[in-house]
Amino acid sequence: MAIKKSSNKLSQAALVKHIMKRCSSLGKKQHQHYDDVPKGHFAVYVGENRSRYVIPISFLSRPEFQCLLRQAEEEFGFDHDMGLTIPCEEQVFESLTSFLRF
Repeated sequence: MAIKKSSNKLSQAALVKHIMKRCSSLGKKQHQHYDDVPKGHFAVYVGENRSRYVIPISFLSRPEFQCLLRQAEEEFGFDHDMGLTIPCEEQVFESLTSFLRF
């Protein structure tokens, strides 16, 4: 069982590393202005309207947020130029992120 946990942590770490690499290269590819994203944060797009949210990088280590990342990977993949898109309703995302801030 310890091997499975270690493997799971390794895959989560690889996922987070991949996401951060993609997020850091998006601005270069799209030439968009990301000056409003403070250090230690990143932008995601949520909901049907693709509303933009700037959230702390620390959320990436939270299991609740990792679940959203897995859903995003399954639905959209990470190899596109749209930015990190989270597949959930804005109200749900806002509730989750307000919970994660504590």
